[in-house]
Amino acid sequence: MTGLRYVYAVCRPFRSALQAQLTGVAGVPPKQLTHHGLVAVVSTVPEADFAEAPLRAHLEDLDWLSTTARAHQQVIDALTAVTTPLPLRLATVFRDDSGVRSMMEAREDDFRRVLDRLEGRVEWGVKVYAEPESAQSPQSAKPTEPTETDRPAKTDRPDAKAMSGRDYLRRRRMQTRAREDVWQRAAEFAGRLHETLSSFAEDSRLHAPQNAALSGASGQNVLNAAYLVPRADSEEFVELVDREKDDAPGIRVELTGPWAAYSFTGEFAEDPEVGP
Repeated sequence: MTGLRYVYAVCRPFRSALQAQLTGVAGVPPKQLTHHGLVAVVSTVPEADFAEAPLRAHLEDLDWLSTTARAHQQVIDALTAVTTPLPLRLATVFRDDSGVRSMMEAREDDFRRVLDRLEGRVEWGVKVYAEPESAQSPQSAKPTEPTETDRPAKTDRPDAKAMSGRDYLRRRRMQTRAREDVWQRAAEFAGRLHETLSSFAEDSRLHAPQNAALSGASGQNVLNAAYLVPRADSEEFVELVDREKDDAPGIRVELTGPWAAYSFTGEFAEDPEVGP
């Protein structure tokens, strides 16, 4: 099959077979390309979609990008189950096998250095969210129109309206304080949790808090961290997170993984790259 070479990851040779039904980007099964004792996991993709100009256009298409990212991640997940991959940037593409080998040779020392560091290790993600359970938006907290049964006599209505306005403002102040209290408690808890988990893990990374509008997650993200953990210690790490969880209302802890160590691969897994 002719086409360009899409590179998912570089790793050391591994014996375990990947899933027989595994497909990657563009629905094509990945294959191994060996060079100087390293393996590039690649698949063939159509030039009409992955040459430089169409690829640049596709990267602005969120639906196309999402589909490609899921296929890319599917291959990385399969590799993580059998070896320690060094994931490359999404949409790293080369003209042919020779271009891939040239890239591997040029960066061989860097690949070996990072693979030595990551060998036998996985990444776990931990997020902490502040979720004020009783907080309401000002719109939902506004006073409701009284019913005929509850409606006071006309002579009393001015005072009733004034009282209703004061109640509304008081509720808003209470809601604001409640949100601030939960956020402060969640931030303090997140700091303690990160310190504890960092002491257990071999390395850690703090990422910028996620934007709820983009992530779709409820609550305010106050901790977004990644931890590099030996695969053999993963069960103990998960138990540690469970023990450290705060039962206080309004605080939620989310644990994800194990993943390939994206957060610890330096420049290799950053923005999309189009190779020669």
